[in-house]
Amino acid sequence: MEIFGWEIDPYPAVMAGVGLLIALVAWLPLALRRLPLSLPIVCLLIGGLVYAGPLSAPDTSPMTHPYLTERLTEFVVIVALMGAGLKIDRRFSFRGWATAWRLLIVTMPLSILAIALTGVTVLGLGAVAALLLAASLAPTDPVLAADVQVGDPLEGKEDTVRFALTSEAGLNDGFAFPFVHLAIALSLSAATGEPWFARWLALNVVWEIAAGIACGWLVGRLFGWATFKMPGDTLAKTGDGLVAIAATFVSYGVSEMAHCYGFFAVFVTALTLRNSHRDHDFQRDMHDITEQIERLTMMALLIAFGAAIMGGLFASIGWADMLAVALILLVIRPLAGLVALIGIPATLSEKLTIAFFGIRGVGSFYYLAYGLNHGEFHQGERLWVILSLVAFVSILMHGLTVTPAMRWLDRRHGRPVD
Repeated sequence: MEIFGWEIDPYPAVMAGVGLLIALVAWLPLALRRLPLSLPIVCLLIGGLVYAGPLSAPDTSPMTHPYLTERLTEFVVIVALMGAGLKIDRRFSFRGWATAWRLLIVTMPLSILAIALTGVTVLGLGAVAALLLAASLAPTDPVLAADVQVGDPLEGKEDTVRFALTSEAGLNDGFAFPFVHLAIALSLSAATGEPWFARWLALNVVWEIAAGIACGWLVGRLFGWATFKMPGDTLAKTGDGLVAIAATFVSYGVSEMAHCYGFFAVFVTALTLRNSHRDHDFQRDMHDITEQIERLTMMALLIAFGAAIMGGLFASIGWADMLAVALILLVIRPLAGLVALIGIPATLSEKLTIAFFGIRGVGSFYYLAYGLNHGEFHQGERLWVILSLVAFVSILMHGLTVTPAMRWLDRRHGRPVD
């Protein structure tokens, strides 16, 4: 590799780049905490600079590497789900989690229906392709929504807005899967003519949800006992937060081998592990390691995304695409969120904040990659462009507004401003 006439071995150049990335992982959150600028935005800028720089950047477009995209985004999401579950201080209960249930049962189906209609009428997609796009864009992302989530374990930073968005991001990744599988089943049925409804309902809805929750609970109970209650030297005595990563991988692996939803399982495992000893300091250790790994992998993915954008990912965007993005982010999600929150004991400012910050990102990339890799869709490239544009605008719009919005909300409700 030659730069300005200087011959450079790619291996040490990559090593230096990785070292710089790790340093940025540690430093950037501190540097950005008082600015109306988010870490994901900085990652996109770095990716664009890398592509425009003297180095010959590879093609990092998700449509070029669909299976790699699926696996990398899958990894980031499950680590983020473990981190989200570990930092929720509120005990799980159907009544105490009423806001989360409303966002799942009302907001998500309304969003999927509205986005699918937008896909057909505004974007000109086929009905099945529009359904896959809608199912991919409906969940609030657990990775990029870190700035609007609750604080670290035992910190007590768990107001109405932060809890609602954290619990929604933790649960709705699992609830989106039946709709993704519905689009896959319809696409395969259109190609083969085989019946699909009974199998989809029994396997993808009933079994995979119920078994995912059960697997997550069992693994969480096992790790909770081994971490805090096992006779002799418990895992907590090691002081090594990698226990949380072990629980993440075991939960996801076991649930996937049982053909059920691993995203559900990991989040339930995290909640169960947290409930095993809610006030133990080791909860912080486990959360810290998940947060560090999540941040590192998220930054790498977003740098690749920024490079893909500079490489021409959005070259085919038209006015219809931009109109659809505006409808999805500024109309559909906020209205669907507000409908779900009718009657919830929260102020109007809190409801507006919850409804607005439905951030789309890494999870959406995973679902679209999964759907395209397992189904028969003929508009895959167009779906990638539209979804990427929604994620890009969401990163910019929500990233620039999250710090001032949350500070304003804290001041309005008499809470200390971080």
